[in-house]
Parts: sequence; structure tokens; C-alpha cells
Amino acid sequence: MGLMEQKRHFSVNLLDWYMINRRDLPWRRHNNPYFTWVSEIMLQQTRVDTVIPYFNRFIGNFPTVQALAEAPEEDVLKNWEGLGYYSRARNLQAAARQVMELHGGEMPQDKQAVFALKGVGPYTAGAILSIAFNQPQPAVDGNVMRVLSRYFLIDEDIMKGSTRVLMEELAGELIPEGRARDFNQALMELGALVCTPKAPHCLTCPVMEQCSGRIAGRELTLPVKTKAKPPRPEQRLVAIVEGRGAHRGQVLVRQRPDTGLLARMWELPHVLAAPAAASKKAAPLADEPAMALLAGSLWAEGFAARPEGLATHAEHVFSHIVWSLQVYKCTEQDQSSELPLIAAEARAAYDAQAATREDTASASAESSGSPESDTMHSSEPGTANAQNIATSLNDGEMLMSSSDVSDLALSTTTLTGKGDGLTYRWIGPEDMDKMAFPNIFLKLISSYFAGAYDQVND
Repeated sequence: MGLMEQKRHFSVNLLDWYMINRRDLPWRRHNNPYFTWVSEIMLQQTRVDTVIPYFNRFIGNFPTVQALAEAPEEDVLKNWEGLGYYSRARNLQAAARQVMELHGGEMPQDKQAVFALKGVGPYTAGAILSIAFNQPQPAVDGNVMRVLSRYFLIDEDIMKGSTRVLMEELAGELIPEGRARDFNQALMELGALVCTPKAPHCLTCPVMEQCSGRIAGRELTLPVKTKAKPPRPEQRLVAIVEGRGAHRGQVLVRQRPDTGLLARMWELPHVLAAPAAASKKAAPLADEPAMALLAGSLWAEGFAARPEGLATHAEHVFSHIVWSLQVYKCTEQDQSSELPLIAAEARAAYDAQAATREDTASASAESSGSPESDTMHSSEPGTANAQNIATSLNDGEMLMSSSDVSDLALSTTTLTGKGDGLTYRWIGPEDMDKMAFPNIFLKLISSYFAGAYDQVND
């Protein structure tokens, strides 16, 4: 069978299979460009089963482009909470405002205009134009490249831009006239349900008979894909600060900066424990120096808090970073006389831990013949606090008067000290529905309010 016949076999059999086996998904019930757009953004790096309830809630709260464009950002982030990759939500709202300003609230049907929307790449543009408007535009993502690599036995690395161009051209050639909407969804469906990454269901595949990869016994080795660089490990100390007095029943949270990772979302205060080589995970910091450093970092931001003990360990994986979290339950301190003691403990703890780690790192560097890494990622809130605190606490240059400490501790506005200028706030369980948290901090705070860490300081 020639290439043309192989292509025809693929398109015809795939469409026949799809019309019988397609899933009933909420965004497929209407050819609404806005629904298609929202669903495609949500589906990036996220499973369909996970997306469905988020999509339904999001569309329920923001049913139109105008509703999304006019909503407060924090409401949008709250509706996205738990899906991760929060820049998608911000870009989606920014693009909705573009559609309102430039296109009168109607999704454009021109390829360049769609592609110009914030957060819309080649795949999403192709998906919107083909699914919503039935335009013969390819929509090539990882699932599609895997299917095409196997069926046509393409040995090119799918991580290369040239391979993506090749795949887009090939996918465009396969679209039957007038069937772009169904064909592109069929191709996505095949990759999601049948031609899966590790265990393809070849015996139930509608195009199995002419699949060159299967015939050659290569279905498990395709597609060719360069391994991504492993995420950088970071060890962080997290404080669950339990309020006292006027703050009883509340915990301390802070809002992240306007730019960067998890921008403008709320979190528990945390600090980078120590510099670590990007290629390996550091051993956890011992509890005593960890608690002293954490107390010192809180003090640098204007809060007197006494760590009581380790509450839990947690891990949060980003695309490029893995946070290993040591989470400590802390208690707000009423007496400013605690601050000099906290300062002294933080200094002593840091010196002891730094000396130990320096000896270990030096020995490791000598044995490996490579220099140690001491890079601190200073763009992250709290990154430099542990080291800076240890340097400056020794001579008391950051000491504040009792009245200064009291004012800062009661404040709910931006606190700017020697550390990061961040917005801190005391919150109770009733505030959780009003603020957007990354999933890891949402779980930790919810667990605290549910009483999970009540025994830490008993």
C-alpha cells in the first residue's frame, strides 16, 4: 500500500471509529468558541477527568468572554485552584480582555488574530479554529505526535521544532474536506484512549492494520523524544503560625509577588533551607536549626513566632522545580522580648548547620572533582532569608522596638522589612473560599483547620 492509500485509510477509519466511540464531554455539546478555548487551556498538562468539574464550575461562574474579562483576578484564580499551572488562568483572562477590546467580545476566526491572544500557541489556535469553526487547521500536541510517529514510523525527535513543523504539515494533509472539527477531535481521542504512551491498545486501534510502527514492532519505542532535564530540587521550611489573642483561631499567610512563580497567590510563609546542588537532593535540615531559622525568617518580616515542632513533610512538583517541604507548627508570640532570643538561636543554628554542610559539600566536591554549587534563587520569596538573617542578626541591625513589632504583627497590609516586601494576613477557615492558594498550601492549611496538627505541641 502506498503513502496516499495509507493516509486515506487512516482518515476514513479514524472518523468511523470516532463517531461511534467519542466521549460525551461538556465542551463538545456546543460548538461554542469560548467553551472550546477554555477547555483546551484547561486540558494542557491535565487529564480530562480532572478538567470536567473545573470546566463546569468555571463556565458556570464565567459563562461568557465578557464575564471572564470583567471578573476580579482573584475570583478567576480561586476557580482555577487545584488545576495548577496558574499562569494559564491569568493568560486566559488577559486574552479575554484582548477579545473584548480588539474583537468586540467575539472570538476571531482569523488564524493570526487567534494566535496573537495571550497564552494561545499553535496547538490551541488550531484546536479553536478547527473545532469551533470547522476550519481545516491542524492541532498538533503530544498525543497527536505520538499517533503520527507510530502510524507513519517517523523517527524524528518530537522535541525539535522541525519535527513539529513536519507533523503539522502531515496532520493538515490528513483532514478530510469539511470534517476538520470531527477529525482533529478524533485524532486527540485516539491518542488519549488507544495509542497511549506506555501501553498502546493496538488490538482495538481502528488504524492498526496499516500502522507502520506496529508492523515494524516499534510501537513501544516511538515517538523519539529527548528526555527533559530533571526538575531542580529545593528544600524549604514552611511555617504554620497559629495566632494568639486577637488572632486566635487564625493562621498567618502571605501573598506572593506580582510576577514569577505562582504570582499573586496566597501561601504559608516559607524559606529556602540552604543552597543545594541542582543535581541532587539535600538531606533534610535537622529540626532544631530548621526551627530557629524559620523563626528568624518570620522575625525579619515582623512576626514573633515560636516553632513548636515538625507537623508534616510534603512535596510539590513544578515543571522545573521540586519543593521538599518541612512543615513546622509555630505559635505567635506576644512578648517582643522573645525577639533577641530568636535572633541568637537563628544565628547559632545557622552557623552550626552551615559548617556541617560546608564540610560535607567540600568532601563531595573533592571526591567528584567538580565545584560545589551555592546558587541561591533570589527571585523566590524567602529565598535568601535564612542566609541573610544569619549574617545580620548577629549584630542586631534588624532589631525593632516593641511598638514596631506590635504594629507589624497586627498589620494586614504590605510589610516591608529587610527581607521581602510581601502582603501578610491572618485568616480563619471562613476566609479560605475568598483567597486563591496553590494546591499544596491549600491542603496544608485545610489540614490545620481540620485539626490534623493538634498533637504537635501537646
